[in-house]
Amino acid sequence: MLPSMWNQKNRTKTKTETAGRAVNYFKFLGTAGARFVMARQLRASGGIYLELLGQKIAFDPGPGALVRMTHSRPPIDPTGLQAVILSHRHIDHSNDVNILLDAMTAGGLKKRGVLMAPEECLEGPGAVVLRYLKDYLERIEVLGPEKTYRLGPLTLRTSCRHEHEAETYGLKFYLPGLVLGFMVDTRYFPGLLPSYREADVLVMSVLRARAAEDDNIKHLTVDEATQIIKELKPRRVYLTHYGMTMLQADPRKVAEKITAETGVEVLAAHDGLTVTLDEKLF
Repeated sequence: MLPSMWNQKNRTKTKTETAGRAVNYFKFLGTAGARFVMARQLRASGGIYLELLGQKIAFDPGPGALVRMTHSRPPIDPTGLQAVILSHRHIDHSNDVNILLDAMTAGGLKKRGVLMAPEECLEGPGAVVLRYLKDYLERIEVLGPEKTYRLGPLTLRTSCRHEHEAETYGLKFYLPGLVLGFMVDTRYFPGLLPSYREADVLVMSVLRARAAEDDNIKHLTVDEATQIIKELKPRRVYLTHYGMTMLQADPRKVAEKITAETGVEVLAAHDGLTVTLDEKLF
């Protein structure tokens, strides 16, 4: 059974409430998707911070990630990061990658930390990682489709390649008794589903409330997300990465509707939401 405290309001547990032992959790540093929501900062765009099995990870640090980390309550120290992971090179997922790599390595004074990213982020004309920062890092892992990686005791696995404008991979993190999945930007296609069947908790980027007439946008709609959730039946789903139509539809109402249609508890993430994952509660 899912822990009852996984609620957006009064029952969300924080790191300080479990002092004295390791805590697995993740925090939404932003829930913005699409250029207008990001540019106007209608929602923050800092990506997600995770602490899993002692590993401190910045995932898809978009614009404002550094500020969101340092202004969190309690503050998140970017110099304590052990890894930065990019799902793809788009600016809303990678804008703050270089400043976080610089912070993680103390400006190159400490050769430490891991960067995980698709090759497009690292090489070629569209590369988003500054070349000189690569020498500061202990390790760089080039992400590929359906491959397994390690961060200390933590195992993670990429999805199949998503259908998106850039080389894009979702992730699954393996914890004791729990698989945490992140289904990032993609168009719906049937081959997407097998990559996420293991996920107990699934974070989904759902940019659009509905499809457009001339629909070449490679992002999930609410109807597509609903069908995916019906098929996969994870224990819990968090929606994030909202575009304008999602904000207009009210993500909380959308989540309630999907819950009613699928029988799966679906929550709309908000900026700053912290979700604690405790294997003792399963």
